[in-house]
Amino acid sequence: MHLAYPAVLAVLLFCVGLYGVLARRNAILVLMSVELMLNAVNLNLVAFDVWLRDKLHSGQALTLFIIAIAAAEIGIGLAIVLAVYRNRGTSAVDDLRDTAEHPDDPDDDDDGDDGDGTDAAALDEPGSDPDEASQKPQTSQQSQKAEATA
Repeated sequence: MHLAYPAVLAVLLFCVGLYGVLARRNAILVLMSVELMLNAVNLNLVAFDVWLRDKLHSGQALTLFIIAIAAAEIGIGLAIVLAVYRNRGTSAVDDLRDTAEHPDDPDDDDDGDDGDGTDAAALDEPGSDPDEASQKPQTSQQSQKAEATA
């Protein structure tokens, strides 16, 4: 058997998988494309194992390990995709980029404190003095609890 036939088939499988990873927007299709790429590698390992007439069949043994790792990867990947789909309502990869937290987000301050001891809500009021705002007791947690019970 010529080595060129399985090698060309493996290159074609790998290219289709690479195109799927780069061009698809659905997370499940991206996972399937990664599986195609892993199967192309497995085909190369088995083909070279047969072509080199390895006594230990290390290419086939490595292929079994890759299959086991691929099964675990697809199980964990599908669990993550399902959890994201339940929370976000979509499995589009472009929409998942918005889930990252940035350190400069203004939404990170839940209590309105700017970090210097002054209350941001008190500074927005016209005619307020920052020194007076720092002397006011911090009752934002108490007011939040009162609003939650009301």
